[in-house]
Amino acid sequence: MKIGVPKETKVHEYRVGLVPAGVHELVAAGHSVAIEKGAGLGAGISDADFQKAGAVLLDTAEELFSGADMIVKVKEPLAAERAMLRPGQILFTYLHLAPDPEQTHDLIKSGSVCIAYETVTAPDNSLPLLTPMSEVAGRMAIQVGAACLEKESGGRGVLLGGVPGVPPANVVILGAGVAGSNAALTALGTGANVTIVDRSIPALRRATERFGTALRTAFSTPAEIERLVADADLVVGAVLIAGAATPKLVTKPMLKKMQPGAVLVDIAIDQGGCFETSHPTTHADPTFVVDGIVHYCVANMPGAVARTSTFALANATLPFALALANKGWKDALTQDPHLLAGLNVHSGKITYRAVAEALGLPYTPPQTVL
Repeated sequence: MKIGVPKETKVHEYRVGLVPAGVHELVAAGHSVAIEKGAGLGAGISDADFQKAGAVLLDTAEELFSGADMIVKVKEPLAAERAMLRPGQILFTYLHLAPDPEQTHDLIKSGSVCIAYETVTAPDNSLPLLTPMSEVAGRMAIQVGAACLEKESGGRGVLLGGVPGVPPANVVILGAGVAGSNAALTALGTGANVTIVDRSIPALRRATERFGTALRTAFSTPAEIERLVADADLVVGAVLIAGAATPKLVTKPMLKKMQPGAVLVDIAIDQGGCFETSHPTTHADPTFVVDGIVHYCVANMPGAVARTSTFALANATLPFALALANKGWKDALTQDPHLLAGLNVHSGKITYRAVAEALGLPYTPPQTVL
């Protein structure tokens, strides 16, 4: 199979879809790998590194897309990239289609086979290709939230851990999954007062078992969220419903009850965000203020730590990329129901129910396209 890895085009996105070790494995298995020149530089991977692993370097994305059977990326294709997709071509990347009708319609029109990292499952129903980036984003949320709380950033001027004689900040984390748990880990490490909120009692129990009594837990109801965010210095939105649009847990009226200069960090912005006032931002212009509350809603947070993120993601995606290349997409998906769960669009049809429901489009069960 001919595999193409383009340079990412999203604003300040420095990750790359494969690393040299992955290229080496794919080439050793009999496949060819083409890398767009400069694709790995932001992650500290030179063109020479890719060449030594057996990749061919191409000058342009157009050349790469036209020759590849499978495109391996990190972020969803932008409009110019979607225009280069062709019928039957495999696209393997993050898609996050539920809040993005424009991308969805373009992928339908392309006729390509679109497999989304974020809906591939594991035997325990976890999301193995989302997990590494959720770990990164969860830890980063506290890091960027702390910076946003600084006065020069528009925040309250509060230090997360406080100092002797001055109490620490109150951090509220919505969601006790992978991202939320990693946010809690980092926040507790600063010495902040941390409360994690979820509707799953087993998830809250696991959080308590992991972090002990230093972590406070709360069952998620609108009234409880309203009470907690009113006293919060930093709120992290880390709610995920696989493939579906995220529920809006913090409403605009709640902002008026919050402390001026408090910060909201919306990890879930890729799926629409869990704050009513959220809208996607970029690393170039990461924050905005609504009713005195600072919002950080960067849709590709892990791109800021591109080297860590690239290697973490590549470790997780390589086995699936190898299966697709070795077997072809149809046999790979037929033999692995967990990879089949990643199929979101096929030959003009939506094959992931939550995406179809979110966008009001017809749903085609993925088994019917095999």
